[in-house]
Amino acid sequence: MGKTLIFEDYIQKVFRPKIISAVKNYDRKTFMADLMAGIIVGIVALPLAIAFGIASGVSPEKGIVTAIVAGFVISAFGGSRVQIGGPTGAFIVIIAGIIEQYGMQGLTVATLMAGVFLILLGILKLGTIIKYIPYPIIVGFTSGIAVTIFTTQIKDLLGMTMSTVPSDFIEKWIAYFQNLGNIDPWSAVLGLTSVAIIAIAPRFSKKVPGSLIAIILVTIVALLLKNYAGVTTIETIGDRFSIEATLPQATVPVLSWEVIKSLVGPAMTIAVLGAIESLLSATVADGVIGDHHRSNTELIGQGLANIASPLFGGIPATGAIARTMTNINNGGRTPISGIIHAVVLLLIFLFLMPLAQYIPMACLAGVLVVVAYGMSGWRSFVALMRNPKSDITVLVLTFLLTIIFDLTIAIEVGLLCACLLFMRRMAETTDVRAIYDEIDLNEDADMQKGNLEHLTIPQDVEVYEINGPYFFGAGNRFEDIMARYSNRPKVRIIRMRKVPFIDSTGLHNLENLCLMSQREGITIVLSGVVPKVEQVLKNNGFNKLLGEENICNHIDLALARAREIVK
Repeated sequence: MGKTLIFEDYIQKVFRPKIISAVKNYDRKTFMADLMAGIIVGIVALPLAIAFGIASGVSPEKGIVTAIVAGFVISAFGGSRVQIGGPTGAFIVIIAGIIEQYGMQGLTVATLMAGVFLILLGILKLGTIIKYIPYPIIVGFTSGIAVTIFTTQIKDLLGMTMSTVPSDFIEKWIAYFQNLGNIDPWSAVLGLTSVAIIAIAPRFSKKVPGSLIAIILVTIVALLLKNYAGVTTIETIGDRFSIEATLPQATVPVLSWEVIKSLVGPAMTIAVLGAIESLLSATVADGVIGDHHRSNTELIGQGLANIASPLFGGIPATGAIARTMTNINNGGRTPISGIIHAVVLLLIFLFLMPLAQYIPMACLAGVLVVVAYGMSGWRSFVALMRNPKSDITVLVLTFLLTIIFDLTIAIEVGLLCACLLFMRRMAETTDVRAIYDEIDLNEDADMQKGNLEHLTIPQDVEVYEINGPYFFGAGNRFEDIMARYSNRPKVRIIRMRKVPFIDSTGLHNLENLCLMSQREGITIVLSGVVPKVEQVLKNNGFNKLLGEENICNHIDLALARAREIVK
């Protein structure tokens, strides 16, 4: 019974959807604000959901179904008051790659697995750890995704007639240049016009999104050209897809251990990217509305959304920064606005979806080109190029791996490089130096000064000082310095007053040093060991290895002990 109560209390602390506290003092004024924000965000999300679905390699209705199902679940069970969830540009490259290699069934299974991984991340309280992924990696793969999205849209943007489009980044650009003569002028004009409309729309309208204005205007122009000018080369959504305006029934895919094993990598990529993007979006929203999201609850909500979405034929989803900011700017302040946005999308899907077949593919490509530009973060990229070489290395490597290979490899290699560089930097923070002749008592030291200003180091005694954590790398540096300066003394004093902690690698190196010195007839005396480190040393038998009398609290005691040994 007690264990059950502890478990329930733990779950309540980890999983507390924001909607519960947000509706406690809910009133009509707040509802009206959420209603208007939800309607506007729903309209904004429509063209993006269609565009992201098509760009990912699925039909347009799957993008909208994702926005409906995942958007509802994220708002109902997430840890942010204003987060709007749905398909995002960051997943386009991943989804397209999974479908190409494993098919739609593989994408469904990978998304379900990613949902489970996200729930586990939340239950294990790893929401805060996700935030510590190095910034150069985030900028690198985000910029890489942006370049990849832009690359995939060139064909539709310019209306190129191509039998096949290579999947490889470099081969794709080679194919584009080889087919410059196959550009359709009408599609190219409509695509570039869409980009221009989206770019200038914010100057005239803050409420209605430029993407929606572009789609409405360009679609009308395309219809006029087709019906009255005899232009038949403009490809529309209806020319490429058969649109069904009905919600699919929930179906559970057939699972096998072999399929699950093969999709662990893609599923982890979806989960990590979804966690990063959703928590980044929630953090940005917190800064605007002055709130604090619950990161672990948000991960669980994202996990539930990525389990629900594929069951209805949807694709991976996460928190969307642009739609979340649209929600905030239009007055949304509780998860109710996100739920309303999902309901608005559902109504549009059921009653107006057939109209989507007239939208030109070039127009959707223009929408995604602008999305890619917004994702690129080129200003952040340029700013990071002025940072230390290690950051530049991680940034450029992650960026190039993302566009040339895929995001899974980019994240894995980027994190590996970042970890190695971090280990190198941490090792460099530990300084080991040899002290000659006398010790200056005016320094902040571990000694009893009295009236002295200096302590003289006796003959046949060497003093070394470690300044910083004693872990990987520090031990090797210590050995190098001793090999360089040691004259085979009788006593070596190691000052550890500035060693805040020691890890197992440091313990191993220190033990080897003591044993090596003992074989050479040299006594090791430790000085100024802080209580925490001293306890670790005792737990590992150093008091027996060195002798209690050779672990001293102060340098003057250590020097007195050294004189005694020398005599």
